[in-house]
Amino acid sequence: METRVAVISIIIENPEATEQLNQYLHESGKYIIGRMGIPYRQKGIHIISIAIDAPQDVISALSGKIGRLKGVSAKTAYSNVITKPEELSC
Repeated sequence: METRVAVISIIIENPEATEQLNQYLHESGKYIIGRMGIPYRQKGIHIISIAIDAPQDVISALSGKIGRLKGVSAKTAYSNVITKPEELSC
């Protein structure tokens, strides 16, 4: 299955959602390239960026699950970098 590189941007306004968010990210851990989190204490929010290389449906499902958490917003930006299955074994 081909994979695609994307970035999921997350804003957490409800700290109670953090545990479930971390569970979702753990479940997708084999696809995650890197993660950057920034606490914005003055505003009481956290900003997280997730770089991911995964099949399109995995990225969409993860972003959708995250976005359905109460007090959490998620947006995904997709690159045009797509890896076909035959290129994965190189």
